Formats: sequence, C-alpha cells, structure tokens
Amino acid sequence: MFGTVSSEREVKVPASEAWKVYGTLELSSMVGRTLPSQVSKIDVVQGDGTVGTVLEVFFPPGKPGPRSYKEKFTVVDDEKRVKVVEVVEGGYLDLGFTLYRVRFEVIEKEMKECVTRTTIEYEVREEYAANASLVSIQNFVAVMEAAALHLIQNYVNN
Repeated sequence: MFGTVSSEREVKVPASEAWKVYGTLELSSMVGRTLPSQVSKIDVVQGDGTVGTVLEVFFPPGKPGPRSYKEKFTVVDDEKRVKVVEVVEGGYLDLGFTLYRVRFEVIEKEMKECVTRTTIEYEVREEYAANASLVSIQNFVAVMEAAALHLIQNYVNN
C-alpha cells in the first residue's frame, strides 16, 4: 500500500532565505529547540547536512510509538531547493513500512515570498496496512510553522 500526504505554508521571505534553513542542518537544530513536545533531541550521526547525512531523531518519554529512528538525506538540491530524507532504521520501518520518505521543497513565489511544502511518501506491507493511519503531516505542519516564524523574525531583523 502506497500513500502520500502533503502540506504547504506561505512565508513572506525570499526562497533563498528559507532554503538557508530547509537546505541545511539548521532545520533539524531548530526543531530540537522549538518543538520539545514532539522531538526531545536530534543527533547528527554522520555528515554535515549534505547528501548522506544521517540523523537520529529521539522522541520524548511517554509518547506512544518508537523511541527513535534514523533518517538519511538522500537528496539536497540547492538549485531546485529540494531536500529528501528517508527513514533508514527504526521508527516506521519497525511498524511494517518499507518506505517512509519526507520531501521538503522551497518554492519561489515572488521577490520576497515563497512557499514551503512538505510531502510524506510511504509504503506499507499489506499485512500492516492498518498502520498507514499512523502517518500524519501534523508534526511537519508544526515544523513549517516554527520555521516560518524563525525565518520571518530573523529576516525582518536583518
């Protein structure tokens, strides 16, 4: 069973400014600082934010589901402003998923405005099809909101 979910957020900063957050490790460090109820910490296992970077994402105690998972950056395209990460260990893979991929895009709209889009693509084995209901874009909506606030505050102040 294959599925996708997606969400967009308009941000009143240039796409180049938004990509400075989305296209680097800044997004991960910002999530760890601003959304502690969703993610307790994010460790860089290897890499510097380019293709091949591996992060381990830890969830707060008491939150249902896995304690952590590892994700790998499989695409970081500075020209198209696209970053793709895939879960490579734990997390959804332990729940019968064969693919859990998140795509971040920064789309230029106008001179000082852009759209950030997050898309989750997943594939789950038929015998675990009920687990597809666990896939939610809501955590990433919170990430996009936090990133938008961070970008607007820092861009206006510069």
